[in-house]
Amino acid sequence: MSMPAFLAPEAWLRADGGPRYLQLRRRLERAISEGLLEPEAPLPPERELAALTGLSRVTVRKAMRSMADDGLIVQRQGSGSFVAPRPRRVEQSLSRLTSFTEDMARRGLRTTSEWLERGRFLPAPQEVLALALGPNDMVARIARVRMAGGEPMAIERAALPLDVLPDPEAVQDSLYELLERHGKRPVRAIQKLAAINLGEEDAALLGVEPGAAGLSIERTSYLASGRPVEFTRSIYRGDKYDFVAELRFSEV
Repeated sequence: MSMPAFLAPEAWLRADGGPRYLQLRRRLERAISEGLLEPEAPLPPERELAALTGLSRVTVRKAMRSMADDGLIVQRQGSGSFVAPRPRRVEQSLSRLTSFTEDMARRGLRTTSEWLERGRFLPAPQEVLALALGPNDMVARIARVRMAGGEPMAIERAALPLDVLPDPEAVQDSLYELLERHGKRPVRAIQKLAAINLGEEDAALLGVEPGAAGLSIERTSYLASGRPVEFTRSIYRGDKYDFVAELRFSEV
């Protein structure tokens, strides 16, 4: 399908579809995800987009600014707007306990989060066991989609004892950075990995097709004292991550 036909408003613009700039943004995102707009391809100028969609240039500009802020497109002064380059696969070490924010910062990628859940809850049985909780304890639970360069990379669901994280709303970006400021950053962890095929809900959150390859990681993290302070279940996109472990020969 050609770009003009794809952007014809009768195919996607709805009176009950929410703000018009968001509808245009979703349409452009779909063009990118379906390959109609390849990485680094130029987008039509604002004037042309307005003519193709029947929207005002103010609305078009707002949609483009929103996409640029989230790293989906790159705006170059005097040259126009371009689809952001496709991020390279991330090579993630399994021998270092680091945060998602730290990992992406080392690669020069800006991280953002889409919050799914944040609050205090009664613990699930698996959380009680992993965190060695008592019968009356509660947990701080946070769940979010982690993004790098505007693209969803992983889903993180973490539970911590309330005395370790009394205010889940205090987590803005890096959980480990917040814990470090309060002297409660874990120093070691045990992880379990499993290859999976993504279900519909997780696939939708990660922007891939249901059944796509993913990697599930369960991690229990500990303080130097040996106390468990974090139980995290994460799902990573299989097309974005390579996990690497260093092995050393043990002499008998």
